[in-house]
Amino acid sequence: MGRKQAREGAMQLLFQIECNGEFGEDVVGAFLENFQFEGNEAKFIEEAIQGVLDNREHIDSLITKNLEGWSLERLAKVDLSTLRLAAYEILYRDDIPVEVSINEAIEITKKYSSDDSYKYVNGVLGGLVRGLEKDE
Repeated sequence: MGRKQAREGAMQLLFQIECNGEFGEDVVGAFLENFQFEGNEAKFIEEAIQGVLDNREHIDSLITKNLEGWSLERLAKVDLSTLRLAAYEILYRDDIPVEVSINEAIEITKKYSSDDSYKYVNGVLGGLVRGLEKDE
């Protein structure tokens, strides 16, 4: 496995948290035990989940600015989870190139969401990045 699988795992755990409305150390621990992630993968997942949850308000506000006629509540939970993970990487992980975060989000969306959702995810993330570049 590698970062790609860890990213998918992080999205799945964010999806689970979103669907169940609960988060705790035990939720992360149980998830990691059930799916047998290796050390670096587990560390990435833990950091990503904590990073998204700690910065959720900021992440959601930037996603919302780029939804064009949609709201967070109307998004499919898998798309929302993928957008939050990618936005976290773009905003808070200097070790991951923006292009990689966007490409991986598109690939996850193609795998787990509806046929055309990846186009929307790509557009939202592109708008988010352009907005950040304007602010610099």
